[in-house]
Amino acid sequence: MSRAQAQRWIADGLVSVDRAPAARASTHVREGAVVEVTLPASSRLREEPGPEPIPLDILFEDDDVIAVNKPAGMVVHPSFRNATGTLLNAVLWRLRDRPDARPGLVSRLDKDTSGVVLVALSAGAHFRIQRDARAGRVTKQYLAVVRETPRPPEGIIALPLRHDPADRRRIVTAEDGAPSQTRYRVVSSGDTCSLVQCELITGRTHQIRVHLAAYGWPIAGDRLYGVPDPCIERQALHAWKIELPHPRTGQRLGIEAPIPLDMERLCTKT
Repeated sequence: MSRAQAQRWIADGLVSVDRAPAARASTHVREGAVVEVTLPASSRLREEPGPEPIPLDILFEDDDVIAVNKPAGMVVHPSFRNATGTLLNAVLWRLRDRPDARPGLVSRLDKDTSGVVLVALSAGAHFRIQRDARAGRVTKQYLAVVRETPRPPEGIIALPLRHDPADRRRIVTAEDGAPSQTRYRVVSSGDTCSLVQCELITGRTHQIRVHLAAYGWPIAGDRLYGVPDPCIERQALHAWKIELPHPRTGQRLGIEAPIPLDMERLCTKT
């Protein structure tokens, strides 16, 4: 369901908290509260994601994890607006002969961001990877093309982030936001743009896009935090590399997705 739809249901008296009608969408709830929703007769329930024969670019695969090089334009997980045609649908098709597999997304990317997406194939593997991520043992590196020359050429951007109260689709910097840090380094620079390597120290929504834009280096083609770019149809951001302990063996696993052609061409034109 959409957020607007949920708000309408609350306003229409269809939602209760501990058997008392919910007065507003902003109402705080206690831990352990029981929230009940009376679905309107017109509601259409979304089905569980199903397997679909969609090609995948597999970077790594074993009994515990699959790493996919997601192309720009592909949605990672079914949602209210994209019920089919997602990366998860494609992974379910690949695993159709493995009824014991329980795929769970470990990492997610925006629709127009390309690169490595990691999928755990069991609840145990998913838990161990998430545990290692919380302990700082998982590193994620991205490549971005910006229409500026960052100065200094390397450093750490530390700006707290939160949702824009005027537009929930956007993330903004704010003193009362969640602590957020991005390590960056200029890989190469030309007359019109620079290739920047970014490492997530924290992992907030749109973190790299917002941090670079806040410093005056918006990612090329980023319509939400910058401006459209005639040379690329999406934000020039690529999840380049992930390193983590293997969830079964503990050995260090490094997975890399080559830079896509649209970003490579953009860098060549510098």
